[in-house]
Amino acid sequence: MQAKTEPARILIVDDEHRIREVLRKYLVAEGFGVGEAADGEAALAEIRSGHWDLVILDIMLPKIDGWEVCREIRKISDVPILMLTARGDEIDRVLGLELGADDYIVKPFSPREVVARVKAVLRRARKSSTPGKQIVLGNVVIEPEARTVTVGGKTLALTPKEFDLLLTLARSPGKVFRREELLDLVWGYDFYGDSRTVDTHVARLREKLNQAGAPPLIATVWGVGYKLEVRNAEHSS
Repeated sequence: MQAKTEPARILIVDDEHRIREVLRKYLVAEGFGVGEAADGEAALAEIRSGHWDLVILDIMLPKIDGWEVCREIRKISDVPILMLTARGDEIDRVLGLELGADDYIVKPFSPREVVARVKAVLRRARKSSTPGKQIVLGNVVIEPEARTVTVGGKTLALTPKEFDLLLTLARSPGKVFRREELLDLVWGYDFYGDSRTVDTHVARLREKLNQAGAPPLIATVWGVGYKLEVRNAEHSS
C-alpha cells in the first residue's frame, strides 16, 4: 500500500484575527495543514520549532515587522514566503523580493487568489528542489540537490531566488534568456513583477560572485537579457 502523503503545512502570520480566520478556512478546505501567528516574535518561534512548507507573511506586524521576520527566516530556512501588504508601492514589493520572499499579494485580496498563489508557489518550490547534476564553472561549483554554491571551496551565501537564477542560467550556458523568460522560469508565470526585478537580482548575484573570487559568469545581452558565459561548464553525476 502506498504511503499517504502528508498535507503541506502553511503558517499564516497576520495580526488581524479576521484575516487569519478567513485564510485558514479556505486553506483547510483545500487540504492544507494550517498554523497561525499574530506577531513577528510568535512567527519566528513557530519557524524555529516546527516544519512549514510555506509562510503567508504580513508586513505590518506587532513586535517585529514582516521585513525583519523575512530576513530572519532566510538566515535559517528556504521555506517559500508569500508576503501580504496593504501597500501597493513598487518599492515595497521589490524590497520583499530582495529579502527573499517568493511572491506577494496586495490587500484587499480574494481568499481564492491567495489559495491559488499558495499552490503556484508550492509547485515552483517542488520543481526547483528537483535534484540535478553538479555543475562546475571554473572555481564555482553548483550542487542542485543540496542547493549550495561554492567558490574556491567556500560556500557562497545566496538567497533562494539568487540560487534559482544562477542555476537556471548555468543549466543552459550560452543561451540568452530574455528578462520575461527569467521571470517565468524563476518567479513563475503568475508572478506580477517586471524586468527590474531580474536586473536587481542579477546585480546582487554578480556582486556576491565577484567578491567571492568567481570569474565573470553572467553577461548582459543589451536589449534582450542575460546569459551564462563560461568556457568550460561541466555537468557531473
